[in-house]
Amino acid sequence: MKTEGGSDGAKRRAGERAAAAVEDGDVVGLGTGSTAAHAIRAIGRAVDDGLAVRGIPTSFQSRQLALEVGIPISCLEAVDGIDLAIDGADQIADDSDAPGYGALLKGGGAAHTREKMIDSTADRFVVVADASKLSGVLEKPVALEVIPDARTIVADEVRTMGGEPTLRDAAHKDGPVVTDNGNLVLDCAFDEIDAPDELATRLSSVPGVVEHGLFVGMADAAYVGTDDGLEVREY
Repeated sequence: MKTEGGSDGAKRRAGERAAAAVEDGDVVGLGTGSTAAHAIRAIGRAVDDGLAVRGIPTSFQSRQLALEVGIPISCLEAVDGIDLAIDGADQIADDSDAPGYGALLKGGGAAHTREKMIDSTADRFVVVADASKLSGVLEKPVALEVIPDARTIVADEVRTMGGEPTLRDAAHKDGPVVTDNGNLVLDCAFDEIDAPDELATRLSSVPGVVEHGLFVGMADAAYVGTDDGLEVREY
């Protein structure tokens, strides 16, 4: 079966390989998206078999799925740390000779603020994806979560950086997407992002930006499912 962005089998292989790295007693960051969902389901099956873990969801969706499959959930305030975070990506910079190798673009599910909080806290952060998410250079729009009152200010600043901001509209209701935090999302097209670390720093400095979807220097590894196997990249 094919799903958007790659085969479901490839996504399942990546998610289940990451889930296999979870050890008894771990606190696990539970990512958002279709590939991370495979990891959550696999962890749930391991919990049924006696694995003792606590999950820290990155979104409402991952929380609901974790509850559905029987993973005990907690929150950042209630744990001393996160042993392993498993999360997806919209795009992965895959040119090992270029700046920003292993950098990620996230935010397609508008959960990137909480994802960044949890992924950056983890002792080890593993990205799960299918091969369609690999790219020599990041080129998809960067998602910015912005305070509603700052939307036009942030958009103007993005244009001075050479980006083109677009307010993300909801698919199943009138009006814009609203994040779990009550904010709006601007998708900002910059064409090819040759220096993701520099752009990340500039975007973080804009007043009104809660968080952006560039994850630079954060991933420890990527498990990439293919049509006939799995590839592992260590960063």
